[in-house]
Amino acid sequence: MSDLEKKPAPAGARKRFWKQATVVPEQEGFAVQLDGRPVRLPEKTMLSVSSRALADALAAEWQAAGLTVGGHFRPEDLPLTRIAGSMLERIPGARAGVIDSLLAYAGSDLLCYREAGNSRLARRQRELWSPWLDWCQDTFGMELCTTEGVMPITQPDTTMKTLRALLESLSDAELAVLGVAVPAQGSLYLGLVLVKGQGTPEELVACATLDEREQMAIWGEDTDVTDRIATRLRDVTDAAHFLELLHKG
Repeated sequence: MSDLEKKPAPAGARKRFWKQATVVPEQEGFAVQLDGRPVRLPEKTMLSVSSRALADALAAEWQAAGLTVGGHFRPEDLPLTRIAGSMLERIPGARAGVIDSLLAYAGSDLLCYREAGNSRLARRQRELWSPWLDWCQDTFGMELCTTEGVMPITQPDTTMKTLRALLESLSDAELAVLGVAVPAQGSLYLGLVLVKGQGTPEELVACATLDEREQMAIWGEDTDVTDRIATRLRDVTDAAHFLELLHKG
């Protein structure tokens, strides 16, 4: 037995049971199969998407999953499948709840809570955050209030109505992408920027992690913080990649 095979399975991992992941054209899209059998999501929905480019990427991540760590794979090895699962299973039957969850970020959105005064952090927040907040206001026609400090603020009723209508107009795929990107960034507005293709994952995560990076500039690098930033960037990158592949067709 090789050293690789002797390694214990990570927590929550499952044993790889297939040899080959492939894409099979179907009447309404492209299905991912493992050794000729369709991949089924937790509620038994077939993993099938309308875009060949996305289907190829889904098959590629299944092909790579479990080739290390003793032949075991984990959910985090399949990030595109996770987003596809939300698009295909979770969101269609729970759109209202998903939209409510996303709207909850509007009251505590990162971009709306600023450092008081004219410190370096306050200046950097204005430099990095204000352009995206201005873009959201101009693009979607809504007023967004900001504050200095941590006391909660409430956005105008007209703004919340505009946000709800905007989210209701999005596709299941776009809502699935927001479901990953918004928590990773702590900002509904940065999530909307991403979905509308106006910012790269790198620059948006740089905005979302400004406070942490400024603290490290003063006190020195913290590997726990840099690891968390890397995870957030990976999540946002996966979300953007999913949408890009879906639009390729």
